[in-house]
Amino acid sequence: MSRSAFTILELLLVLVILAVLAGIVGSRFVGQSQSAKIKAATTQLQNFKLALGRFEIDMGRYPSSSEGLRVLVEKPGGQNVKAWQGPYLDGDAVPKDQWENTWNYRQPGQHIPEGYDLWSNGPDGAEGGADDIANWTK
Repeated sequence: MSRSAFTILELLLVLVILAVLAGIVGSRFVGQSQSAKIKAATTQLQNFKLALGRFEIDMGRYPSSSEGLRVLVEKPGGQNVKAWQGPYLDGDAVPKDQWENTWNYRQPGQHIPEGYDLWSNGPDGAEGGADDIANWTK
């Protein structure tokens, strides 16, 4: 006599195999996505560095910590505002990092006292981790 249907045990076994395969494939895609975000954040950091360099050429100084990166898209108040030739970044707002967090900026820098510190807290969103993307690290 031949069987014409699957047993519950056979169906469960197939579902377990599919779940394991989905877990393996899914974890590989998540790893690639994170790697792509880190590369994009590194590129964005380089764009900020170029914009800050152009600001420094025009204004004769880097933005203060209180001005922050905002002065790359908005004209600052105070002295020597005629020298501002911005906006130095596209758009009307400072972009966030790839994890939707604000970029951190400090001038003078603790790591680069003669310039500025610029960093993203990276994937974990916490400052000071090994995953931070910063202008003072490679």
